Amino acid sequence: MGRLNLILVWSLSLTLSLYNLHTTSAQLSPNHYANVCPNLESIVRQVVTTKFQQTFVTVPATLRLFFHDCFVQGCDASVLVASTGNNQAEKDHPDNLSLAGDGFDTVIKAKAAVDAVPQCRNKVSCADILALATRDVIVLSGGPSYTVELGRFDGLVSRASDVNGRLPKPTFNLNQLNSLFAANGLTQTDMIALSGAHTLGFSHCSKFANRIYNFNGQTPVDPSLNRQYAIQLQQMCPRNVDPRIAINMDPTTPRRFDNVYYQNLQQGKGLFTSDQILFTDQRSRNTVNSFASNANVFNSNFIAAITKLGRVGVKTARNGKIRTDCSLL
Repeated sequence: MGRLNLILVWSLSLTLSLYNLHTTSAQLSPNHYANVCPNLESIVRQVVTTKFQQTFVTVPATLRLFFHDCFVQGCDASVLVASTGNNQAEKDHPDNLSLAGDGFDTVIKAKAAVDAVPQCRNKVSCADILALATRDVIVLSGGPSYTVELGRFDGLVSRASDVNGRLPKPTFNLNQLNSLFAANGLTQTDMIALSGAHTLGFSHCSKFANRIYNFNGQTPVDPSLNRQYAIQLQQMCPRNVDPRIAINMDPTTPRRFDNVYYQNLQQGKGLFTSDQILFTDQRSRNTVNSFASNANVFNSNFIAAITKLGRVGVKTARNGKIRTDCSLL
């Protein structure tokens, strides 16, 4: 009898362990809201489409917002939280000040549209709305569609101090990039695929001035930079440039999600050091060449990478909540 009890206890313990593993690591599902808010995806898509028609900036702004959110304390919409008198939130960290307001606005409007449906009200997390909106802007700009896993809860904290050291810098080399992405469970191939998001959006001159001017303000100092491209950048970014001037990340097809970003790298037209290093470093060059020559290979790798990104630091009901206002904890 004692042995039977022992077996039963062991069996129950194993079942509970497997249950806990499932609920923490496998809680995300494409059908998470099927019975709760069945029209969720179409509601979000309609809002995102309207916003996209108003301004193209919606695309890179939303995509970048998702990346910045997931890399700091996981995909929990903590980047959307506004600072209060006694707390400086993530969005006000220097590394996040360049996030365009259209990304925030897209999520806020989509959340309002979702909560306007009685069945859905206060049932859908801001984190999941951001994940869906990110997929939708990629599709609207000509990129691949993919299934979004859902079931994230919103984070309970948002601190500017948590951003320190968690986001890649434009001066990073391959080792630094790989290290940062590996800390989030992403491989070098994932990192190169996600870097392809730089086929959209823009940057300010200060982020790459070190590549086009030396300390005396004369000739380009980065030999990996295409000479003609460097001259164009100097013309668009004079030494005393207006800090509000923005330069397209992809000089060829800046408004289309495609694999031209990698073809640009082959020609020395990566805007950041962290872009061009993907081609100049022999360890990553083959992947760049592969993505540059085959859009389908890039798309499939991007889908795999952004799906993995969406699983980073996901919160559960135990350490998260469904926010009624995405900007308030």
